[in-house]
Amino acid sequence: MVLEMTNIRKHFGDLEVLKDIELKVDNGEVVSIIGPSGSGKSTLLRCATFLERIDGGEIKYLDKTAASTKDNTVVYAGKKQLKEIKKSFGLVFQQFNLFPHYSVLKNVMDAPVSVLGRNKDEVEKEARELLDKMGLRDKADSYPCELSGGQQQRVAIARALAMKPDILFFDEPTSALDPELTLEVLRIIKQLAEEKMTMVIVTHEMSFARAVSNRVIFMDGGYIVEQGDPEEVFGNPKQERTKQFLKNYEG
Repeated sequence: MVLEMTNIRKHFGDLEVLKDIELKVDNGEVVSIIGPSGSGKSTLLRCATFLERIDGGEIKYLDKTAASTKDNTVVYAGKKQLKEIKKSFGLVFQQFNLFPHYSVLKNVMDAPVSVLGRNKDEVEKEARELLDKMGLRDKADSYPCELSGGQQQRVAIARALAMKPDILFFDEPTSALDPELTLEVLRIIKQLAEEKMTMVIVTHEMSFARAVSNRVIFMDGGYIVEQGDPEEVFGNPKQERTKQFLKNYEG
């Protein structure tokens, strides 16, 4: 099991955004999370990647406990343990979050060299291979401002992969892109799925989620309303709320 999130609760003031969420992700599994805006999808990813602190529950990566609840108090692992655990995952944001003053190659190389302390020449070789895989071989010396949105997002994926994570999280990776650029990015994610990369993808691209996932989770109002095989969830949803939501995407 790469990731286990158990009884996860999260509040923002009086608003309960995540209500007793369970999420388990196996090695090589691709899980898509769908649902209306405000359903808690992105907050769940932010909690999984420690960008938000949970208010209750437990988070484990590869059987290492990152956060647990004792006597109604959430306790996170120590700094050293948390640093190790953070190496387990990568996160690709909606807005790319590239360093504007770094070249494409330096954006991909920076974390393996500065965070992991790896050999620079070795990292550069791997970074160039990743850019090649992303169809960006000729963009190594370009800067983010010189790229299209789709190209920037592919650099962001290469940067996440450069850390060799056990699991990759995508938070609406195509929401800032037009339809043509969206296809570029989805093609790369599909390729990663075929290579059995473990991924959790928050997306509004329903046909993509259906095609690429092993499991689809539908969230609404801070709950997991329904989950299962993509063909079951999309083709024969059991819950009325899921049916209503998917109706909006027909045709």
